[in-house]
Amino acid sequence: MTVYDFTVQTADGKEISLNKYEGEVLLIVNTASKCGFSPQLKELQMLHDTYKDKGFTILGFPSDQFMNQEFADIQDTLDFCQTNYGVNFPIYAKTKVKGEDSHPLFSFLTGSKKGFFTNEIKWNFTKFLINRQGYVVKRYAPQTKPFKIAKDLEDLL
Repeated sequence: MTVYDFTVQTADGKEISLNKYEGEVLLIVNTASKCGFSPQLKELQMLHDTYKDKGFTILGFPSDQFMNQEFADIQDTLDFCQTNYGVNFPIYAKTKVKGEDSHPLFSFLTGSKKGFFTNEIKWNFTKFLINRQGYVVKRYAPQTKPFKIAKDLEDLL
């Protein structure tokens, strides 16, 4: 099984298959607009801009499972990310990333690469680096700044 086997919901409510990203290097991030880590969106966008022409895409999945740090309306989330951080990488619908109701994609991600203290996602801005074959190669803690991922990313490109 790979990330390409999953479907996700776009911000406008459509179901799409992640196989549309087949052959690309991905960074999948659970985001939250009102989180202390949300300034990472700027660095994430810079990574995206730097490497997108080499087959790299960031996929953002807003979640409000951690102290309700996401807007109720997805349009507010999209506006916040674009206005404050210039985000133009894909932001998907609000997604459950932990617990019994977690989206199957996030169950797969956390099952593929364990966290330091727990298998579950423990906070917003947990990041998963995916190789061109669709496998998780590395998991990063929320406090890991996106620029620190660049070396690992370059190795995959």
